[in-house]
Amino acid sequence: MNRNEMIKSLDETDKWDLIIIGGGATGLGAAVDAASRGYKTLLLEAHDFAKGTSSRSTKLIHGGLRYLKQGNINLVTEALKERGLLYKNAPHLIGHREFLVPNYQWWEGPFYGIGLKVYDLLAGDLGIAKSRSLSKEETLAKIPSLEEKDLRGGTIYFDGQFDDSRLAITLARTCADHNGILINYMPVTGMLKERGMISGVEAVCSETHKKYQIKAKGVINACGIFSDEIRKMDEKEAEKRILTSQGSHIILDRSFMKSNTAIMVPHTDDGRVLFIVPWKNHLVVGTTDLNIDKPMLEPKPFEEEIEFLLEHAGKYLIKDPKREDVLSVFSGIRPLVKTSTDQASSKVSRDHVIFASDSKLLSICGGKWTTYRKMAEDVIDRAIDLFELDEQSCITENLKLHGYLEDVHEIDSWCVYGSDARELTSLMNDNPNLNEPMHPDLTYLPVEVIWAVKHEMAIHLEDILARRTRSLFLNAKASIEIAEIAAKIMAKELGKDEEWILQECKAFKKLAKNYHL
Repeated sequence: MNRNEMIKSLDETDKWDLIIIGGGATGLGAAVDAASRGYKTLLLEAHDFAKGTSSRSTKLIHGGLRYLKQGNINLVTEALKERGLLYKNAPHLIGHREFLVPNYQWWEGPFYGIGLKVYDLLAGDLGIAKSRSLSKEETLAKIPSLEEKDLRGGTIYFDGQFDDSRLAITLARTCADHNGILINYMPVTGMLKERGMISGVEAVCSETHKKYQIKAKGVINACGIFSDEIRKMDEKEAEKRILTSQGSHIILDRSFMKSNTAIMVPHTDDGRVLFIVPWKNHLVVGTTDLNIDKPMLEPKPFEEEIEFLLEHAGKYLIKDPKREDVLSVFSGIRPLVKTSTDQASSKVSRDHVIFASDSKLLSICGGKWTTYRKMAEDVIDRAIDLFELDEQSCITENLKLHGYLEDVHEIDSWCVYGSDARELTSLMNDNPNLNEPMHPDLTYLPVEVIWAVKHEMAIHLEDILARRTRSLFLNAKASIEIAEIAAKIMAKELGKDEEWILQECKAFKKLAKNYHL
């Protein structure tokens, strides 16, 4: 993918079949679906791909045991099917993770055991492996660092794990493979209308400040937590449909739990679900669930969230983590869909919702990463009818994503590149200076910076250190220490000067402070 080449398409195309606004999981999934059906597809993202919620998940592809507990069987069944399809179509990006539910009360073993058997049953032929109950001794053998006091045993089950922003980039490249056009740092600023119906969008390039008027048969709003802002461009008095809930995570060193088995606590003291999950040689601990007033691009964790995560992680680990042990902290905001004027949580849907305005702005809201493909299928099916497009069938159930490669393992830090790793290796072999990690506490190499600039439309330092690599999310302090190194490599590839390097480093270091306690 080359951003300059993508932008040229704006001047070369008179009218698109579909313009998709939003470059997160929902928008990128829709773009892949539309482009793979053969529609002339344009995606516009105001910032970078997966800048918002889609890079801030718990890194799980799962059915959602909490929804099973709530009795939402349809959502769990759909998510488990999508989990299986995603593993089939992108084995280089989706790994299997063994989870342990520790039992400290007499009733927990049979209760969670039965629930997880239902989970297995709902997964059907796309299941990973069967859940099973463990004795206390077997449980400690799985996770020796588990708190032993009052431990009775545990229940094992399996789910999927992934790198969210890397899947987002893979979807972007898959869309491009099918002749779709995607442009980051191109915010939509208004709607074009003809006879009261939307006929396209107004947009501006954040880098050059050039303005565009872009025509299309239909426009899809897939902006997640910012969906209401796009709807107000269409209808100034549009009713608020999105409710926002913040979830925060902390990152710890693997020394706190050296096992490859993750911990899932289905019911903490205040009713939340807690995960302690190995990820990229670190531990992800999350998540929280706090209602917030409005969406924001860079949410910050509240002190109560940090204390909650530290306290509850300490309940299940022999070694209690302290604030000084937190390598990074990040927050994401869930886009929950209000289905009535009542804002009570019981009225807030965890499913995705698709609706059209009187002027035919098609909006898709809600959902989660695991079901992105089905969300995309549903919204493009609706778009075909609403915008009277030539009907083409969805093919994404069997569509292998860009870089498809079997027999990869998560311990291989390059597994996220799939078959592209061969080209990175070739690039590195031509220049041995590119194969030394930029920081001793991170695995990322200079060659990955070059690759992201050349092929993944990274144009700012944050793009590299936050989303093309996960440096910022794994170790905020280390990411600050390699900022200048990465910026100099980028500057050489982009033809930028010393002033650009200084400005990028300054901006990134300011941002990174939000990820470090």
